[in-house]
Amino acid sequence: MRAVSQDTLGGPEVLKVVEVERPEPAPVEVLVRVHAAGVNPTDWKARATGGRAGHTPPFILGFDVSGVVEAVGVGVTLHRPGDEVFGMPRFPHPAGAYAEYVTAPPRHFARKPAAIDHVQAAAIPLAALTAWQGLVDTAGLREGQRVLIHAAGGGVGHLAVQIAKARGAYVIGTARTPKHELIRALGADEVIDYTRADFASAVRDVDVVLDTIGGDYGPRSLRTLRDGGVLVSILPVGEEVRAAAAERGIAAGFTLVEPDYAGMKEIAALVEAGRLHAEVDSVFPLEEAGRAHELGERGRTTGKIVLTV
Repeated sequence: MRAVSQDTLGGPEVLKVVEVERPEPAPVEVLVRVHAAGVNPTDWKARATGGRAGHTPPFILGFDVSGVVEAVGVGVTLHRPGDEVFGMPRFPHPAGAYAEYVTAPPRHFARKPAAIDHVQAAAIPLAALTAWQGLVDTAGLREGQRVLIHAAGGGVGHLAVQIAKARGAYVIGTARTPKHELIRALGADEVIDYTRADFASAVRDVDVVLDTIGGDYGPRSLRTLRDGGVLVSILPVGEEVRAAAAERGIAAGFTLVEPDYAGMKEIAALVEAGRLHAEVDSVFPLEEAGRAHELGERGRTTGKIVLTV
């Protein structure tokens, strides 16, 4: 099968199309023919540094998958050959989504909503699960609560806005002005241009903050939270932030997304109900994975980048 691999860590230029053996499903695994693969910041970080799981070249990047079940291993009853599925297999360990086929446990995939195509579906899993697990599972976001979502026009952020709105929250987002119209259309009640105003001074009494940026956004976000609120970060939170949060009864922590069949089913239901969709910024063929990474690393995309296989 064709796949995009790399023999060394480095820039986008290290990504090459290669021919490798097609995997076979082990017991309690499915083989999925990949139609589209999402591109995420974790991909280019792994390409450059080996990533959180310490990938050692050669390896095949990619976690977001939308495709069709080709075969199933012994013991699989959840999916059958011909089923359209989408998911985030094996994260943070190599899943190899930049390829024509992947194998993974069946519960790392859910049925793809019939209302969307594979490109749309491939843009959803990692970013939506990150938002769902942060806002719903970790923070327990409830109807009527106030939530602040940083980088609300980004891959995770724009899906988090929709998930928070579907939960009945009052949603405040931070983003550059050109993205404000879209973010409001997705359901945000307020949007702040962080380049023109200090969000830490402009926002008060929020119940939940979802921080997708890190750095000084953690300590600054504490100023926006009410006592007893929740700060959820998708990047490690320093001890100083934890200590300052604890003094006010704020739960502050780092959450790393994980494969989640129950979460994927909830996300699929929101898609089917027309309450969640992915904004796709750009689509590239598999052979142009390097160009996709170059675009993503500029940090100016709205929504997601997808590879078609």
